[in-house]
Amino acid sequence: MGLAAVVTWVIAAGFGAYLLYLWLSGGGLRQQATKVTRFPTTLIFSHPTLAVSALACWAGFLVTGQRLLAWTAFGVLAVAALLGFTMFTKWLGAGRHARGRGAEGRFPVLAVALHGLAGVTTFILALLAATQI
Repeated sequence: MGLAAVVTWVIAAGFGAYLLYLWLSGGGLRQQATKVTRFPTTLIFSHPTLAVSALACWAGFLVTGQRLLAWTAFGVLAVAALLGFTMFTKWLGAGRHARGRGAEGRFPVLAVALHGLAGVTTFILALLAATQI
C-alpha cells in the first residue's frame, strides 16, 4: 500500500505541476498586486512545498521502515491537503465561474478533478499504510 501511495502521489504532483504552470503562465504572480487572482502567493507555493516535503518523508519511511517518518509524512500531507481544499473552494467560489478572471480562471475542470481525486486517494492510502505498520 505504501508504494501505491507513491504512485498516486506522483500522479497528483503531475496534475498539480500542470495547474501551477497554468497559474504562473496566466500571470498569477502579476495579478497579486491588482488583487485579480483569488489565490495568495503563500497559499499557491505552500501547498506543493508541503506535499513534496511529505513525499520525501514518505520515501524515507519506505526505505527505512521507521514509523515516525510515516506519521510525519501523513501529518504534513494533511496540512497540504487542507491548503489544497482551501484553493479548491476559492476556485469553485469565483475562479471557475468567472472565466478569464484571474489566472485560476484558465484551469481545466478535468485537471482540477484529477488532481483532487489523486490527492484524496493518496491521503487515504497513506493513512491506511501508516496504520498497518
